Amino acid sequence: MASPEEPEAAAAVEDVGDEPEETPGYKPPAQKTLDEIQQLDADDESLVRYKQALLGGTGEAPKERSGPNVVVEKLSMLPVDGEPKSMDLTGDLSKLKSDPIVIKEGCSYKIEIQFKVNYEIVAGLRYHQKTTRKGITVDKTSHMVGSYGPKAESYQFLTPVEEAPKGMLARGSYKVKSRFVDDDKNIYKEWEWAMDIKKDWK
Repeated sequence: MASPEEPEAAAAVEDVGDEPEETPGYKPPAQKTLDEIQQLDADDESLVRYKQALLGGTGEAPKERSGPNVVVEKLSMLPVDGEPKSMDLTGDLSKLKSDPIVIKEGCSYKIEIQFKVNYEIVAGLRYHQKTTRKGITVDKTSHMVGSYGPKAESYQFLTPVEEAPKGMLARGSYKVKSRFVDDDKNIYKEWEWAMDIKKDWK
């Protein structure tokens, strides 16, 4: 996360839109159903095994469908030297803006996202996060999560280690806008939450 002590950097970030940055030269693959994928290269044993592994070992799509294909269940901040801080993303998301997550200035942490894929393989999942303070964007991050097949269990994705800003000017309240999208720009979850950076964990 960029430090708010660097106004020039913050201003540069502010000029960029909310959408995740595109990878130059990258073209998303055409979306295919599970049935179409299973019919491709059916005589290639290694590819059949790979597809079965991607689909949780069965290679079969669920018979019944209800609700969205991708369900984002939980986001957690995992500090190196502090207790995990989690937010439930299956309930009333409006409460997250008034119940800030408190983190210690300068701490190192990872973000963990828990989600499920229900029916079809989803390609190019990406987690996008924009952090603002007093209306000014101070940080914008986009993580490629990857492609996943449907299975009964939830997936967990961990971001690389990040470091919270530190110093007197860094302490205070921040607003964070998060978005979970795929290659086809389907938005599976979009929410806002609050974060307080303090001198200590309390």
